[in-house]
Amino acid sequence: MIETDATAAFDAAERAMWAGRTEAYAGSFGRLCAYPVPALLDAAGVGEGTRVLDVGTGTGTAALAAGERGALVRAVDADPGMVAEARRRGVAAEVAVLPELPFPDGEFDAVVGNFVLNHVGRPRAALAELRRVLRPGGRIAVTLWGARRGAGQELLGQACAAGGAVPPSYLPRLDPDEDFTRTPEGLAGMLTEAGFGGAEADELAWAHRAGVEEWWGGVAAGVGNVGLVVTSQDAETVVRIRREYERLSAVYADGEGLLALPHVALLASATA
Repeated sequence: MIETDATAAFDAAERAMWAGRTEAYAGSFGRLCAYPVPALLDAAGVGEGTRVLDVGTGTGTAALAAGERGALVRAVDADPGMVAEARRRGVAAEVAVLPELPFPDGEFDAVVGNFVLNHVGRPRAALAELRRVLRPGGRIAVTLWGARRGAGQELLGQACAAGGAVPPSYLPRLDPDEDFTRTPEGLAGMLTEAGFGGAEADELAWAHRAGVEEWWGGVAAGVGNVGLVVTSQDAETVVRIRREYERLSAVYADGEGLLALPHVALLASATA
């Protein structure tokens, strides 16, 4: 699909949302998003000598894990701050924004994208571009936050609602024409639609363990949509949200000083 005003606005809102939040992301949601990386790399067939592209690398977690397997890794991210941090950690990363990548056709044996399709205004065009840079027979694997959410995923949103938060108008909103069914079947179908073969998808479920302050710290710094909601409120509303968060989070206490927050995500893979 061609770019529309709605997709351009979505991409611009995403760029603004992540700008300057690398450290806050790394200290909060970054650990959450690291969980599926081993399964993601397995699904893409990443091993010794595999030429891998990690798209939407963030702080470089998947790229580093691929490198530890002996893969030859390149990485891209749309946010310069994320790229700088990935480079600091030793990743060969550069700034690039889907659906346009600075690589020739068939450059890679495997492409991985860990929670990146949630953040692009044209997910189908993004998948077509990822297929372009894969060699014939190369593997793609992607993770995505799906329609089914774990109970712990809802915690911060519930605290916002209970605290009387009003979502701001500038939250990223995907063009309905670009949206897709966020189920295993829907994600696998979109990979097939993009020209991949043998698409498979399933759900991953896990309990993310984080401290009360750690889990609050990301949203307090404006990370993610829920972070934009929190940081757009007046001071009194933020106090109410925090109070509700502490009340609601008590049910997830693991008895060892942490919260055990159930999460669900999608993992899909296919062949170019």
